[in-house]
Amino acid sequence: MSQESGSGTATDSPSQAPSASPRAIRKLSARRRPEVVAVLLFSGGPIFESSIPLSVFGIDRQDAGVPRYRLLVCAGEEGPLRTTGGLELTAPYGLEALSRAGTVVVPTWRSISQAPPPEALDAIRRAHEEGARIIGLCTGAFVLAAAGLLDGRPATTHWMYAPTLAKRYPSVHVDPRELFVDDGDVLTSAGTAAGIDLCLHVVRTDHGAEAAAALARRLVVPPRRSDWQTGQRHLDRSLPEEIGADPLAEVVAWALEHLHEQFDVEALAARAYMSRRTFDRRFRSLTGSAPLQWLITQRVLQAQRLLETSDYSVDEVAGRCGFRSPVALRGHFRRQLGSSPASYRSAYRARRPQDEPDRPIQPQELPALRRGPVSQILAAPAKADPETYTARIPEQPGRPEVADGPGRNRLRTGRGLGAALPGPRDRPVG
Repeated sequence: MSQESGSGTATDSPSQAPSASPRAIRKLSARRRPEVVAVLLFSGGPIFESSIPLSVFGIDRQDAGVPRYRLLVCAGEEGPLRTTGGLELTAPYGLEALSRAGTVVVPTWRSISQAPPPEALDAIRRAHEEGARIIGLCTGAFVLAAAGLLDGRPATTHWMYAPTLAKRYPSVHVDPRELFVDDGDVLTSAGTAAGIDLCLHVVRTDHGAEAAAALARRLVVPPRRSDWQTGQRHLDRSLPEEIGADPLAEVVAWALEHLHEQFDVEALAARAYMSRRTFDRRFRSLTGSAPLQWLITQRVLQAQRLLETSDYSVDEVAGRCGFRSPVALRGHFRRQLGSSPASYRSAYRARRPQDEPDRPIQPQELPALRRGPVSQILAAPAKADPETYTARIPEQPGRPEVADGPGRNRLRTGRGLGAALPGPRDRPVG
């Protein structure tokens, strides 16, 4: 069920979401070894995501200066295990091997609508109670959430499944803006590529920046990723699949068809024959997002499209996206995309192939931009600067700043967020 995480970007600016309170990391049980990494596989998982921790922790690269981990590939259920492509896998270990691991990685889960096996959840909880570091990559976060390890914690997952995770586990602070979230002894990442980022972060935390950089060179990836497309951000998001059968889907579809009109959440509530309070509660429970923030982000997304595909002035774009004034457009656009509309258009055109001619968008094309399956419609989180992908490493108040190096401590900065992001001088190219 996992998809590639290709619809988001990061910037050097840290997220403004409140960081979690610091947690005491349990002492590792004597029978567990810090260098032992257990990767928990289930049937029905995609082989790409499953292979990420195997590639990072399972290959001896000591000749390149990368300290060696001991890898245990464990079956989370009775085999044989089959990947999404029909390949059959046989894991050399079972759940009992988790008792030796200092780190447990769940790289993926086959379906966000299915409950993981109780035996696997018990083994994960036991590992966590005995001080093991637990990592969920992409949809693996659903397994951690089912085990109760994400309750009250910040977490992330693939952007397409973030609303479902937030709805199903309301005590989890889901933030799809993050490439990965390090909450000390529990870590989660977004989609496929972000899983590599998190695994590199683990190596950096355990063995320092030089070891992580050496491993990144072997993998031919940037050691610290700060943006995905030279600073350009995107706002693609998806509502949970189940909204298609919900009465609110009709209201959502109407809103997308009429973004050029000035209407507010009160109008949407009236169309749904609900009070504003009931509509807010119903919309948030269904999508994990506040309706006002969703509507604003939809208008910004429409403005982004028009800036890319038309020659309308910024004032005209504001009117065609339902903003009451160009000032309102500029404020929301900057908060969500980190630049002014004019700067965004200039940067976008500078990055386009030279042989791609400018083509003004035709009026009859505008409805097509607003249409589409409801399952492909944006559901942005109701947080400040909601589309900034970063690596969140929460603050520990009262603790000194710690540089990359050995040990199990979290990276810390004065702001507590974005500690794994590079400055302008070490921003990766591409």
